[in-house]
Amino acid sequence: MEFVNRVDAGRRLARQLKPLLGQDAVVLGLPRGGVPVAFEVATALDLPLDVIVVRKLGVPFQPELAMGAIGEGGFRVVDTDLVRRAGVTSQDVDAVERRERKTLEARVARFRRGRERVDLNGRTAVIVDDGVATGSTARVAGQVARHLGARKVVLGVPVGPVALLDGFDGFDDVVCVSTPRPFLAVGRHYRDFSPTTDDEVVVLLDAAERRRRQGRAAGEAPDCDEEVEVPVDGVVLRGHLHLPEQPAGVVLFAHGSGSSRHSPRNRFVASVLFEAGMGTLLMDLLTPDEERDRQFVFDIDLLADRLVAATAWLRNRPEVARTTSIGLFGASTGAAAALVAAAAPAAGIAAVVSRGGRPDLAGARLGDVRAPTLLVVGGDDEVVLDLNRQALARLRCPSRLSVVEGATHLFEEPGTLAEAAILARDWFLQHLVVPHDAPAVGLPR
Repeated sequence: MEFVNRVDAGRRLARQLKPLLGQDAVVLGLPRGGVPVAFEVATALDLPLDVIVVRKLGVPFQPELAMGAIGEGGFRVVDTDLVRRAGVTSQDVDAVERRERKTLEARVARFRRGRERVDLNGRTAVIVDDGVATGSTARVAGQVARHLGARKVVLGVPVGPVALLDGFDGFDDVVCVSTPRPFLAVGRHYRDFSPTTDDEVVVLLDAAERRRRQGRAAGEAPDCDEEVEVPVDGVVLRGHLHLPEQPAGVVLFAHGSGSSRHSPRNRFVASVLFEAGMGTLLMDLLTPDEERDRQFVFDIDLLADRLVAATAWLRNRPEVARTTSIGLFGASTGAAAALVAAAAPAAGIAAVVSRGGRPDLAGARLGDVRAPTLLVVGGDDEVVLDLNRQALARLRCPSRLSVVEGATHLFEEPGTLAEAAILARDWFLQHLVVPHDAPAVGLPR
């Protein structure tokens, strides 16, 4: 079995964990890659989400060799036999622990951003990762959960080796979706195993906390947060629509080739926009069959036409008033489609942001774009940066090129995706968000 990405893996795992519905349980994601999986599990089972952070204590002269581990709440376990054989002194162990505990506390503070740890006392702890190979980190996490008061500890993973899981001690239950033979590295069982950043972990934890608050607020109208189907020219396109009660503008996302509406990078940016009061629609502009054909992937006119049709569908949603402006966020080839769509007067696009985009693929239509356009490019993405500079010179609308220093094409470097998201947020707040009683920006008259 192959998983599309961590979102797909989390949803499949949630189906296996359905017996936990209605139980007093907490889902604990192992940062970083386990958190997107855990988020889907917590959402499907309506359970609180938190992280469980552990740090290895490496032998001083051979750091990759673990002589113990630490976790929150003062948890510490040391392999005394290994320490004795390696000739490591108690002072050495204490020094390593002080250093690692400082790192652990910094990560916990970054992930929770002032939130209290979810109380595990007397509850079921569901520890989730994106897969296990040796299982050493998961075992320590299980020990930490018990140390923090968990009554029962369950391990949930999408994939792992059957030999390990059959004899996985330390857990009351182990749930695994797939145990392939032969088992390869965890990432080999995913179509998209892109790295998860600290910023994405923070956004997912924030979104989970917001869901909990809304669930407790009596009489409060919930957000619109649902999978949708958009009929376009005889095909049905899939998307994910997330709208606050009164969206101050809506941004439609067009991803690049090889990605999907589940892209963790676009979901991260969408979460930042949502926190600023904007709605988001993450779209797949091609059907699954079309995605396998390269002629569709690079058919910019086709993608742009579908974006225009999707904006018309969006405006017909009852939650989106006519006075709500619509913007486009495009990545890679999706940026070219967004610019061509914005060049169509009937689309009524109010603002465009391109992240690591290929605006050059919009060709002669660049000069027809009237919506304010922001081009965001990584400073180390030299070829694409040059293409964006050329495209900027051809734009006749209010436009700007923002370079995120140290970023490569996918913005995988620490902090770079967050910087790009903030740039997009500020651009849309300036050019997209309008008062609810004001005329819609860019709508055809």
